[in-house]
Formats: sequence, C-alpha cells, structure tokens
Amino acid sequence: MAEGKSSCPGFEHLEHTADVIVVGRGRTLEEAFEYAGVGVYEVMTDTSMVRPARRVDIDVEGDDIENLLYRWIEELLLYTDTEGLVFGMFRVCRIARENGRYRIVSSAWGEPFDPERHEERTEVKAMTYAQMEITRQEDCWRIQFVVDI
Repeated sequence: MAEGKSSCPGFEHLEHTADVIVVGRGRTLEEAFEYAGVGVYEVMTDTSMVRPARRVDIDVEGDDIENLLYRWIEELLLYTDTEGLVFGMFRVCRIARENGRYRIVSSAWGEPFDPERHEERTEVKAMTYAQMEITRQEDCWRIQFVVDI
C-alpha cells in the first residue's frame, strides 16, 4: 500500500496548522478505510517496516458512517496506547448497515513498537471529527479526517 497524491487507491497527509489531516482512498469503502488506517500509522512510523506478527480483530458499530470511522480508528489507537502495537496492514472484510447502525468487521496486523527497528515519527494522540468527510467521487471513495498529534 503506497502513498499517492491523487490516484485511487492510496493515502496522503495534508497540511494542517497543528495536527495531521489523513486522506484514504479506495475503489470500495472498505478499501478506503484500509488506506485510512495506513495513513494514521504512517504518521507514527514507516508501516513497511512493521511485521504482521500479531492479528487484532476489530468489530465495532457506529450511529452513522462517520461515527463508525471514528470508533474504528479509536479502537486501533487503543491497542497502540495499551499494548504498544503499531499496525502496517489492514483488512476490512465488511462495512454494513444493520438494524439502523453501521458495523465494521476488520483485522489489523502489526507488532509491538521496537525503536531498534521502527522509525519513530509523531505520536497520534486521538482521532477527531475535525474536517471529517466520507465521499464517493466517480469510482473512488475518499475519506478525510484529522488526527490529534
């Protein structure tokens, strides 16, 4: 999963006065979420150096698609905060609306952060709703949001 400026799929970081704007794009909403995950962890480290040593399954619900994105990224960051894990690979199996709520079924692969092997970039403190947009542009889904650093 490589960084890209305007192609679909991919991710990029946009300038922000104090934090980082993450943009994830994909041919499907699921793929856009995956690249959004990569974009978050690229703020922290070089994800290409993260080995898929541990799989974490994440199944969360949200009131709407924006709340689902927020809760999904928040759950990933919880593993980073509590267990020191960094992730480099993401697989979103399904995003669906069930009983009036949205649900994501996904997995992330990573390992504990090791300063001997992983580049230390900037700590992501929290997910935010700031500048959050989830849109479909022709054949590409685009997700944008700000993470607090």
